[in-house]
Amino acid sequence: MRYGISILGILVVLFLAWLASSNRKQIKFKPIIMMLVIQIIFSILLLNTEYGLITIKGISAFFNTLLEYASEGVSFVFGGMANKGESPFFLNVLLPIIFISVLIGILQYLKILPFLMKGIGFLLSKVNGMGRLESYNAVASLMVGQSEIFLALKKQLGLLSKQRLYTLCASAMSTVSISIVGAYMTMLEPKYVVTALVLNLFGGFIIASIINPYEVKPSEDIFEIQGQERQSFFEMLGEYIIDGFKVAIIVGAMLIGFIALMTAINHLFASIFSISFQQLLGYLFAPFALIMGIPLSEAVRAGGIMATKLVTNEFVAMLDLSGGTHHFSARTHGILSVFLVSFANFSSIGIITGAVKSLNEEQGNVVARFGLKLLYGATLVSILSGIIVSFVL
Repeated sequence: MRYGISILGILVVLFLAWLASSNRKQIKFKPIIMMLVIQIIFSILLLNTEYGLITIKGISAFFNTLLEYASEGVSFVFGGMANKGESPFFLNVLLPIIFISVLIGILQYLKILPFLMKGIGFLLSKVNGMGRLESYNAVASLMVGQSEIFLALKKQLGLLSKQRLYTLCASAMSTVSISIVGAYMTMLEPKYVVTALVLNLFGGFIIASIINPYEVKPSEDIFEIQGQERQSFFEMLGEYIIDGFKVAIIVGAMLIGFIALMTAINHLFASIFSISFQQLLGYLFAPFALIMGIPLSEAVRAGGIMATKLVTNEFVAMLDLSGGTHHFSARTHGILSVFLVSFANFSSIGIITGAVKSLNEEQGNVVARFGLKLLYGATLVSILSGIIVSFVL
């Protein structure tokens, strides 16, 4: 029964993507089936094998060490601001992003990240049936972020077709950057965060292949990565420190605004309709929770968290899930954890549109026009990842 629901869920997601397809006759089903199988294999390896357990523990230990190093800097500057025994979210979750941003900058400066992005992107292009540019972009979005990646493709933007631009933006919205993975791991179990990173990478290609199918000619698949003007090592450090701080401040500001707004709307709805806004959204998203393998008894509450991620952001939803007030089963908690690890929310439309528009106004307007379709596809990617995990939990 459980596997039957998961299979039905995959078919529903693929059908919903097919409904929004711009060219149904051009859909390539062989790469899609191959990537679905790869997703299931990776889920089994990461969640149900000794090798996967060792890998997850190693990655978790690595990020825990980074967070410990980061806490030294945070404590030096902000030490004494928190009462003993308290753990302020801004100090312990957001500010460590600065240190991880610095490490990414160093890896970029030493040409290690570009080498990895090109190599992994090339291998992915052999599986997903897309171009090398699309594959590179997906890996790069995972490593450096959804808006920063477009800086590396500045020269290419004006030459891209609407179809290719959609795929690049969809990958950026479906993945999350490594700089905030450590923050996610303070709220969710690391094994689900790592699994979601892998599943979303392939899920983005699967959904984009259906919603936005196209052929890339060999002559069009030559791309040039725009390098920034060579900086000194310490110039680079200063830039990435400031960038990391900006991310922490922006996320913190969004959390203050969104959580306050959600609380106000919930109280308003509760006083007028005797049901909170989040509960109402929970009923709307409950069918999607069901096809992800979540039991009927937990579907409405799970749907509320899923909706919270869509209308606010993943941090707000993760805090809600990890707050311990919902008392979900371990399986439901795992499925929801995987679903939450992506940038599929309304605010991401503005972030991606703004990033592209700052580099190429015309293409930025193109992105703005298909913004809702981007969010639709990225949300299907998150649902698909949750369904794949339901096979093995």
